[in-house]
Amino acid sequence: MPKVTFYNLPAEKQQKLIAAAQSEFSSAPLAVASIANIVKAAGIPRGSFYQYFEDKEDLYLFLLEGMMKERKKRLEEILLNCNRNLFEAILEFYKQNLQEEENLSGFRRNVFLNMTDKAETTFSKILITENMGEAMQKIEALIDIGQLNVSNDEELIHLLKIVFAVTMRNQVEKFSKNLSNEESIANYTAELNLLKRGLVRPTQ
Repeated sequence: MPKVTFYNLPAEKQQKLIAAAQSEFSSAPLAVASIANIVKAAGIPRGSFYQYFEDKEDLYLFLLEGMMKERKKRLEEILLNCNRNLFEAILEFYKQNLQEEENLSGFRRNVFLNMTDKAETTFSKILITENMGEAMQKIEALIDIGQLNVSNDEELIHLLKIVFAVTMRNQVEKFSKNLSNEESIANYTAELNLLKRGLVRPTQ
């Protein structure tokens, strides 16, 4: 995460560096992204970069965490608008993510097609495990748990992990197979419907 010196920068300089990094990571995956390109676009000396971040991965994870926090906030708003129905909300959330402005799509594409262990941990931390006690209280307030076949908080966490894993896999497939939004939404809807119905027929 950023060093204190980054937060001490004027907001305009912070945003310029973030925009330069966003552009570079949209053009190239983390492994081949260039610090030289970032500092050139940001108009700062290369040495200054290391006063703000440990390395390019540190900056990348900072951008990823910012993106995930924005998405978490959006999901919370959608849950309220969908009468706390988890499956209706997560489908609407997925649709809105696909329709986001084009300048973010390159970054998302590179995130999902070049997922690292640290990036996956960032997803999990922000969406599910960050401040778990506080998060569970907020989730319970935003989801109508009575609609779900769960018996306790632990089962709810497992359910959320499954739903988000399906969501992430569909986002990867959307980019890797170059699916249209309509094709991706159809596939995602089919998988959500399978989860809602259950995967084992009840015994007679």
